[in-house]
Amino acid sequence: MAARTEAVPAWQRGRVASWLVTTDHKRIGILYVGTSLLFFVLAGLMAVAMRLQLAQADADVLGPDRYNELVTIHGTAMVFLAVVPIMAGFGNFLVPLMLGARDVAFPRLNALSYWLFALGGVVLMLSFFADGGAAKAGWTSYPPLSTDSTDAAGTGQDLWILSIHILTASSLAGAINFIVTIHNLRTRGMTWTRMPLFVWSIYIFAWLLMAVLPTLSAGLTLLLLDRGVSIGPWEVETSFFSSGDGGAPVLYQHAFWFFGHPEVYIMVLPAFGIVSEVLPVFARKPIFGYKAVAFSTVAIGFFSMLVWAHHMFTVGMPNSLNAFFMIASMVIAVPTGVKIFNWLATLWRGNISFDSPMLFVLGFLSIFTIGGLSGIYLAAFPIDWQVHDTYFVVAHFHYVIMGGALFAAFGGLYYWWPKMFGRMLGETLGKWHFWLMFIGFNVTFFPQHLLGLDGMPRRIYTYSNEGWEGYNLTSTIGSWVMGIGILLFFVNVVRTTRSGKRVGNDPWQADTLEWYTTSPPPPHNFDEVPYVTSARPLYDLRRRLREQRSARGAY
Repeated sequence: MAARTEAVPAWQRGRVASWLVTTDHKRIGILYVGTSLLFFVLAGLMAVAMRLQLAQADADVLGPDRYNELVTIHGTAMVFLAVVPIMAGFGNFLVPLMLGARDVAFPRLNALSYWLFALGGVVLMLSFFADGGAAKAGWTSYPPLSTDSTDAAGTGQDLWILSIHILTASSLAGAINFIVTIHNLRTRGMTWTRMPLFVWSIYIFAWLLMAVLPTLSAGLTLLLLDRGVSIGPWEVETSFFSSGDGGAPVLYQHAFWFFGHPEVYIMVLPAFGIVSEVLPVFARKPIFGYKAVAFSTVAIGFFSMLVWAHHMFTVGMPNSLNAFFMIASMVIAVPTGVKIFNWLATLWRGNISFDSPMLFVLGFLSIFTIGGLSGIYLAAFPIDWQVHDTYFVVAHFHYVIMGGALFAAFGGLYYWWPKMFGRMLGETLGKWHFWLMFIGFNVTFFPQHLLGLDGMPRRIYTYSNEGWEGYNLTSTIGSWVMGIGILLFFVNVVRTTRSGKRVGNDPWQADTLEWYTTSPPPPHNFDEVPYVTSARPLYDLRRRLREQRSARGAY
């Protein structure tokens, strides 16, 4: 290793430069996680500003244009810059370690995927300073709001499209790397039914990205052409989605949601993988029904491609089509239910320890289940007709995505932080973080179900109905409580960096291969890798060592 270090130019060995030019999958994973947390904070501050505006009726904290900008960039950033990238960060750091590999298949392509992600995020955030301000058409950017309205004027919407194109290229590069790595770089003995469940989730996550991102890119390219593009002396202006010129706005919705609903599972499947890794460790039991959990991940990925139009029940599709998408949306609840019951069976009669990672995973189970149940109601199109585009949908979406993916992501951070940095995050602050975030989340978003049932539309910047004011004020107070909880996480990170408890290779007594190497791992990951004989290789190794000690003691 010394000879290899000397071969690296001096300017690449600096504390900052070595991170800027790195192709080490672990450093790239940490860069992904850190950058996505930064964007998460920015998007969260936008949400806090919107909640201040809505805390009272007829408030004037934000004007309509600024509010619409914040709604659009908040939603876009949370999906494209926070949740998906943090899951990609976990995948980058963990997948090669869990497979017993030295790196991903294409290290330089992996570095490119991160820098494209960072560039796309910068483009999106800087669009606030564009001519006419940032995009204002919502994170879905439906035409004609994104093409023909006065809000669509200026370059903010064009920068939004450019940003998503860059982020799409980033995700495709990362997905290719994950698929090739998982297929080709598994260590000796690691068959498909011995892979960690988190690796299964990243595998389907990657295939879904490959399947649906081209459709989004095509739809956004046509949207850009509809907005008018100058190519040298020529002006190109089409009407793919303009109803006045023979186009079809609903066609854009099909293109967007063919991506948009699998995107929900692109965000949630890695969260399922995190839960499947954390629960057995803190219940001191093997996962109940390993194969059922693994293959239900494949089933969710397949059915997620068949349900996109349940977002479009109000566009006037025939009821025969509505019925198909309703049934398909309910069918996808079956493999999801398989996972939930397997997780509960894993907990049953387990020797449970309520450390911070376990608390966040249990919070995920309760909150995601509530979001899933409200999703069953929304899948029934007569009910969807009543609550479509109300705050009931906002509440459902946040229970599934933020309550699901982000609670699991924080659980993963507390669980794998010792492996990433060799220090344990503080337990006391971790528990305060969990309870403030859990209580604040439910106080924020549960009242929004009631707002939606009472008829409050989403994406409005003010209202005069005083009956909505109590629910909105409660929701705003909850957002501040949740924000304080998240702030404690960053306090915990700073304290841990300075004085955190140092740990050994395997502080949790876990069962997967990433805990076999040092904390943090060396650049080459492993000096040696044990032969894998089951989905719990470290458990097998500990058992063999105990048997050897017993045999020596007998003599």
